[in-house]
Amino acid sequence: MAPQQPTPSDFPSHINASIIPPPSGQTPVNILLLLHGLGDTNTSFTNLARQLSLPETTCISIQAPTPLPFDLGGFHWGDDITFDSSQATMDYDTGFSKSSHIISEDIINNTLVQKCCYKPRNILILGFGQGAMAAIAAAISLKSELGGLVSIGGPLPDSLRNDSGTVVKNNTPLIVLGGSSGTLITQSALTLLKQRFRTVEYIKWPRPGDGMPGNRDEMLPIMRFFARRLQSMAGVPEGSVEIG
Repeated sequence: MAPQQPTPSDFPSHINASIIPPPSGQTPVNILLLLHGLGDTNTSFTNLARQLSLPETTCISIQAPTPLPFDLGGFHWGDDITFDSSQATMDYDTGFSKSSHIISEDIINNTLVQKCCYKPRNILILGFGQGAMAAIAAAISLKSELGGLVSIGGPLPDSLRNDSGTVVKNNTPLIVLGGSSGTLITQSALTLLKQRFRTVEYIKWPRPGDGMPGNRDEMLPIMRFFARRLQSMAGVPEGSVEIG
């Protein structure tokens, strides 16, 4: 069965998702899930999805499941909230069991694959910061190869470190992007990711920090990755059947 355009009613009621269909008249061949960073909402990535306007791709901006405490506003992907008193910041890595299950089972397997008839190969994820860590955890929990994973400033969660060296590597292609200093994407972080993913591409931006891409040059590697990994039905006769 051909994939169907997802609608809000396809998803469980506990999932807050904004759905941006492909450019007018195009078939929704691919799905791109967008996962915002710590303390944000899905609004910013809904706007990003509209700006991307990827061909034959439905973008779904997912809101993290848990609101921040103390009326701070925004949401987070972690199993818990802990504060680093030395730097007066919230810890990014507090476990991702809950969010990983929501992404891999509730969204991908139960909704996009079973209800909407998408193949995992046609589903990609882009995450920022803590959202990227949740995306990495979800991809590792899936047995199927996804179309691709984009991690902006998101390292491997500590709970998924492989110290034994015997784990089977994940086949989902991964591109990781981070700054040249003040970054979570260090050489040791890359080594840990390469222990869990078979294909890892690393882009080091020539500026400090792991913020979102700030110009065309910083965004270009992500767009090239999409160009390689997104599927297309353009030019395929109606009624054709894929073999294999």
